[in-house]
Amino acid sequence: MSLISGHSLFNYYYFPRHDALVRDGVLVTLGRPLGHLITDDSFGNYRLEIEYRFPGEPGIGGVLVHASTPRALYNMFPQSIEVQMMSGDAGDFWCIVEDITVDNMVERRGPQEEWGIVEGANRRILNLTDDSENPLGEWNNMVVEAVRDEVKVWVNGDLVNHGYNATATSGRIALQAEGTKMEFRKVELTPITELSD
Repeated sequence: MSLISGHSLFNYYYFPRHDALVRDGVLVTLGRPLGHLITDDSFGNYRLEIEYRFPGEPGIGGVLVHASTPRALYNMFPQSIEVQMMSGDAGDFWCIVEDITVDNMVERRGPQEEWGIVEGANRRILNLTDDSENPLGEWNNMVVEAVRDEVKVWVNGDLVNHGYNATATSGRIALQAEGTKMEFRKVELTPITELSD
């Protein structure tokens, strides 16, 4: 199922108001004002394939999975697990009032006493590689698989993260961009029952 349909947004609503439009099948956002687009429906056990790029300057964006309570963090982001699309850091996990575990947690998240899921805590879990993105301006392919309490992420074919024991297993899906023009030309959702190898 495509979440971008023709020249209109399919199954998305603006929250808060976000400058975004679909042009020739490409979802374009200027990243201002800060915000995200979120599905009306909730999903679990799926494969989400996204093609995205920053056509001009490096930027910050992400896909939020298992989203639920609105405005749970900084009075803006919904409770969720973010898969980062920030230039140079694609595939990091950011915990937004939900949590997830990865192998080598201390190495990838820092001292355990600093971990947390709310403002002021260390919510970032580093990805496995920072050299999987294409050069600025080129399209990137990100695949996110979420099955039961696991989330697995690939960028341009490279496995960049694998988390488990997630505190949420289903929810809405959101796309967010912060301050920089960002484009999405493919956002496709496929039901699955098992994670890919």
